Amino acid sequence: MLSFAAISPHPPILLPSVGSEKDRAQVKNTINALESLGEKLCEAKPSTIIISSPHPDWGFEVPLYFLAKDFRGKIETHLVRLESPEYYFEEGKKLYSLKIKNWKLKIALIASGDLSHCLRADGPYGFNPDGPKFDKELIESLKKKDIENILKLDDKYPEAGECGLRPFCFILGILEASGIKYQPEILSYEFPFGVGYLVANFDI
Repeated sequence: MLSFAAISPHPPILLPSVGSEKDRAQVKNTINALESLGEKLCEAKPSTIIISSPHPDWGFEVPLYFLAKDFRGKIETHLVRLESPEYYFEEGKKLYSLKIKNWKLKIALIASGDLSHCLRADGPYGFNPDGPKFDKELIESLKKKDIENILKLDDKYPEAGECGLRPFCFILGILEASGIKYQPEILSYEFPFGVGYLVANFDI
């Protein structure tokens, strides 16, 4: 039974052990939104968390620091690679059909990933016009639950330099297969360092 689903960014700079006070002040909206999500996850009382990310280590550690600091169940991690967004959407559907639907306990889903890394000239990859176009269209498509368009964004904006589309599609596939009614809610979006940080809740 799905009781929680969300999108979280994963820059290590969000962690107090990594980011300076000055750096973290620039991502305060992101931190506040993640702390709010952490409260929602706690209220959902899941027994298992399924988290997907394109990166090991901080790709899992950063979201879990904010969302599941006091969680005591088993955590299942899924590392996505370079296959297409459609592939991971189908993988999410398969995971639900073969495994999740048979679980009677409450389950939380977390998609860990950042949006474009090409939003500013002084960002990690410099500026590319695909970056802001990708971020804007992804956010608008999420609001509309336009999964068909989300699956095409990789082809439409190949130079966006994102790392979150595949984990996002993975949990969208799980949600699709479950048939559960959900409504995406954008909690925050900012890019002070040239990388798009999106925090979103799927109201189930």
